[in-house]
Amino acid sequence: MCIEFQHLLKNKNILITGGTGSLGNALTTKLLTLGVKTIRIFSRDENKQTKMEEKFNDNRLRFLIGDVRDKERLQRAVENIDIVIHAAALKHVPVAEYNPFEVIKTNVYGSQNVIDASMDEEVDLCLAISSDKAVSPLNLYGSTKLAMEKLFIAANNLKGKRKTKFSCVRYGNVLGSRGSVVPKFIEQIQSQNKITITNENMTRFNITLDDALKLILHAIKFSKGNEVFVPKLKSYVLSDLINTLKEISSIPFSKKNIPLRPGEKMHELLLNEYEIKYSIESNGVYILLPSNYVNMGHIRKMYPNSKSLGLQVYSSDNVSHISKNELKKILIKHKFKI
Repeated sequence: MCIEFQHLLKNKNILITGGTGSLGNALTTKLLTLGVKTIRIFSRDENKQTKMEEKFNDNRLRFLIGDVRDKERLQRAVENIDIVIHAAALKHVPVAEYNPFEVIKTNVYGSQNVIDASMDEEVDLCLAISSDKAVSPLNLYGSTKLAMEKLFIAANNLKGKRKTKFSCVRYGNVLGSRGSVVPKFIEQIQSQNKITITNENMTRFNITLDDALKLILHAIKFSKGNEVFVPKLKSYVLSDLINTLKEISSIPFSKKNIPLRPGEKMHELLLNEYEIKYSIESNGVYILLPSNYVNMGHIRKMYPNSKSLGLQVYSSDNVSHISKNELKKILIKHKFKI
């Protein structure tokens, strides 16, 4: 796999918007092993940039202070870039509900600025990082990510003769990422010997940071423009996660039930009943195509050996669940200690 992507990415210039987060750090680590020429990190946080620069100490990295809302600055950042990975976003659901237009300015207007700059500079590929919250959204954050996806896919129809391809990847909360359930439970156990839970029958897709990186690299390799790439995943039941944490925890803990939070779903959804009709499986990944791609003969030519999904919806409650033993191995492998 590494040799395959070294050939694909050798001497490429990459720009990552919002590149100082956990995904940006992991993606930078991976890309530096694949022979890229430069990686430009474009973000607003000078402290995170300084720490990241000290951590990597690699002259292939360039750090640019900027905001995706600032089109002129973004345009300069995209000059001579081959691939743009757009990860910048305001992500916290409660923050979005309280500051709606600020989130729209970053997640929607900022995404359009990324599209315009990428198109003007004729980068090869502009890839947006989306979220499961974009599927049948129940909150403003999810609505802005859905709008971002629509903007990126529509850009393929507006670019004229420019070579730039626009695609997205969509996945749920990465296991262990900031704000996800595992670190939240661990923090609660360590601070108060108690976890808060809305419903033990909830299910969540199981995706690790490595899985997310593989999906992004897969999209870079196979993108033709117009796709939303979605990983093919198993899921876990929250009760199994809690029982597994009890097994590996050195601290006894109890549970406290709380009401369902605004915007919270019992089960994660990665493709809804409408999107399933326009989705295929190709090379081990699900691909959501635009609704005007109804000619299966055309799809077969573009995606050889593709097949339909055979699902009504792609939800964390209607896929295979990983066992408690598998879950335990994953938690131990990723060094979740209590």
